[in-house]
Amino acid sequence: MQAAINRQSVDLSAYPDLVMIMLGFRMRGWRSLLAMRRIGQGLAQIARDRPDGLLADEGLRFSLTHIGFRQYWRDMDALERFTRSEPHADWWRRIREMTAGAGFWHETYHAR
Repeated sequence: MQAAINRQSVDLSAYPDLVMIMLGFRMRGWRSLLAMRRIGQGLAQIARDRPDGLLADEGLRFSLTHIGFRQYWRDMDALERFTRSEPHADWWRRIREMTAGAGFWHETYHAR
């Protein structure tokens, strides 16, 4: 049986500079479990203490060893301000130090 199609649309005219970013993390070994745990903690904090400019976010699971998330930001300035501020900058430094056996990817799209 085919699942019902749920089509939705939204009015984004209030966000002419909307930015969508997709990020992913693929575990390639047991050492990357700690990095995945830290990423989860960071995402939980973002959900609790929404940074200025973050409009929406959602987690994605591609497989047991491949997770990701999608975020919608008001504009590129808000996204860049967040990425350069604490606690994000510290998370990224610590995660980079323990990425043996892990891979990161990201894609950023601008609505213009």
